[in-house]
Amino acid sequence: MSAALDYRDDQVLEDETPDAKAWLKIVNAYRKPNLTRSSFELGVTLVPFVLFWLGAWASFEYAFWPGLILVVPAAAFLLRLFIIQHDCGHGSFFARRSVDDWTGRLLGVLTYTPYDYWRRAHAEHHASAGNLEERGIGDITTLTVSEYRALPGWKKLGYRLYRNPVVLFGIGPIWVFLLKQRLPFGMMKDGALPWVSTMATNAGMIAVAALMIWLAGLDAFLIVHLPIVLLAGALGIWLFYVQHQFEDTHWSAPPEWQFQHAALHGASHYDLPWGLRWLTGHIGVHHVHHLSSKIPFYRLPEVLRDHPELKSISRITLMESFACVKLVLWDEARGRLVSFREARRMAVA
Repeated sequence: MSAALDYRDDQVLEDETPDAKAWLKIVNAYRKPNLTRSSFELGVTLVPFVLFWLGAWASFEYAFWPGLILVVPAAAFLLRLFIIQHDCGHGSFFARRSVDDWTGRLLGVLTYTPYDYWRRAHAEHHASAGNLEERGIGDITTLTVSEYRALPGWKKLGYRLYRNPVVLFGIGPIWVFLLKQRLPFGMMKDGALPWVSTMATNAGMIAVAALMIWLAGLDAFLIVHLPIVLLAGALGIWLFYVQHQFEDTHWSAPPEWQFQHAALHGASHYDLPWGLRWLTGHIGVHHVHHLSSKIPFYRLPEVLRDHPELKSISRITLMESFACVKLVLWDEARGRLVSFREARRMAVA
């Protein structure tokens, strides 16, 4: 299990190409965080979240309905708090394991994400991203064309429903953040830590919800807070989707699969406009993040600035990203993601 949970930042496999080794060494130079900068990033994310939340609540309280638009920026800053929690899980935010862990656990109460349970699942995702033989934990389920064709009709329908954008980004946040993460699914037999993490987060969520309801009322909690959480969850699922579900992503099976190559080419450079880059914690520089997950999110732009050749690798723009929702099956013959329509056309041909 410990090998499966290793982020593999420090591993350089003997059979990898010199280029991959060189890139790993280059980007690893950016791993050291600045504690003052980390504290600043936490502050400029948490304070606006609280202020926007209060603004949305005040709008509801005084029936100023246009003011409920503040739910949107509140959700954006809650998403940014999750990015900080994400960095804590990689041990990259303060680079002090105990400080990172407790920061991540406290933020998990706001993001509805049990920190230690999520950290373990996310580590498995990093260790196996792009590996056709290790799909599952921490991933959006992706079938190959041949696997999909071999399914009985009712399972094909189930997969089509699962990959429908309404289900993924509408029902998905409700399932993941309100239901799935309330129990350590996938780790029920992995010892006490996933259970302790999940139950402690649940207790914290209940305590915070009870305090909000006592101070602001149940209706304000349901109309202000839950929409913020679910909108932030939908945005988070979208980011995770686009970071790996793009046409020229990389999937392969060992021995072809190699960690560094899969990191650079199986994760995208989601090149967003500057404001959205900042709000999303530069997590769009995902190929570099997968190559060396201990780089603090605020240093990822430095990597692209100093090494502009990385900008073009796996790059997709905001407008291009919307077309990714139709890409649902991995075509092993062509080495790219395809739509159901393309897969059907290939079958006829």
